[in-house]
Amino acid sequence: MQFVVLRKADAETEAGVMPSREVIDDMTSYNEMLVHSGKMKSGAGLMPSSRGARVSFSNGKPTVIDGPFAEAKEMIAGFSVIEAGSLAEVIELVRQWPQSDGRGNVQIEIRQVVTAADLGFSDEQQQRYARLEAEAVRRQ
Repeated sequence: MQFVVLRKADAETEAGVMPSREVIDDMTSYNEMLVHSGKMKSGAGLMPSSRGARVSFSNGKPTVIDGPFAEAKEMIAGFSVIEAGSLAEVIELVRQWPQSDGRGNVQIEIRQVVTAADLGFSDEQQQRYARLEAEAVRRQ
């Protein structure tokens, strides 16, 4: 099973404050542990919402709203894709999050990735999706 670990934004990340050298070192060590254990598949930090946009659809018509967005606590500052056997396993990994990040005051959300089987894809739909995934990997 795959899970997305979401590091929620805060006032500093939304203001574009870059992490200190200590936080970068600690997060790199934490990510190394996850990679070496075979758990971390990918991850990245995100720029503040002021450098992004939202696209909303109403009756199929898109509306674009430029950032920044109001509620920092609803924003995402970074993510990791983790492969694990259970939500409990991911929770244990996240419990080791570096305390230097956010001076020990961060919020992490964990969400399981939905698979084609979870969505009830037909065999044909699953094959089509698998081809797209393989193509995306080749294009990296």
